[in-house]
Amino acid sequence: MLTGECICALQSGERGTIKPKANFNAEQDAAALKKALEGLGTNEKIVIEILTTRSSAQRQLICKAYEKATSRTLVKDLKGDTSGNFEDLLVALVTPPAEYDCHEVMRAMKGAGTKDKVLIEIFASRSNQQIKDLSDIYFKETKKQLTAALESEVSGDYSKALLLLALGKRDESTTVDVNKAREDAKTLYNAGEKKWGTDESKFIEILCKKSIPHLRQTVIEYKNISGKTLHGKMLQQL
Repeated sequence: MLTGECICALQSGERGTIKPKANFNAEQDAAALKKALEGLGTNEKIVIEILTTRSSAQRQLICKAYEKATSRTLVKDLKGDTSGNFEDLLVALVTPPAEYDCHEVMRAMKGAGTKDKVLIEIFASRSNQQIKDLSDIYFKETKKQLTAALESEVSGDYSKALLLLALGKRDESTTVDVNKAREDAKTLYNAGEKKWGTDESKFIEILCKKSIPHLRQTVIEYKNISGKTLHGKMLQQL
């Protein structure tokens, strides 16, 4: 499960795909949101228009301007005026990314069992700095180290990989050596395709430590070597 879903997370693209809006004015947007949320009912069209067409950084500036103008947080007012999935979406849009990730991780570890897909999606696709920011917020809110909390919730090869990702020490170089990517593809092929069962340690070492550009090239080289996609092969072995 880990390796296949980890590859999906790595291939899912970058965060924050909304580009900054030109001629942005946080105070004007905050005033428009205040008006949209006042009185009976909510002008959902205005709320959606503003929050889905501003970048993450711009939305945080809107939150600050809104609180300055109203002495209330935008998150609190959105929760008071909306509900259900719509509320969840709006709250996610105005919550700082690291804080949102932290709360998603906390929810994933809450109760019996863990929501593995959530943990893999977050830790496999975030930068080292994003993981550090997430960990800092977790410690601030719980007074516990995130890695220690994760270690108490997961086990086996999955635990080894997740804890390695949670350290936030992935290589972040942007240059790709095709020969090294090909060597890693051969290592993965020999650890999985050419043997009975899978040597998870090889997959963990490569998928959790190597840079994202390197891994994307490794996926290409793996297909050249085996004629199969790395993700597809992992699904066959689940």
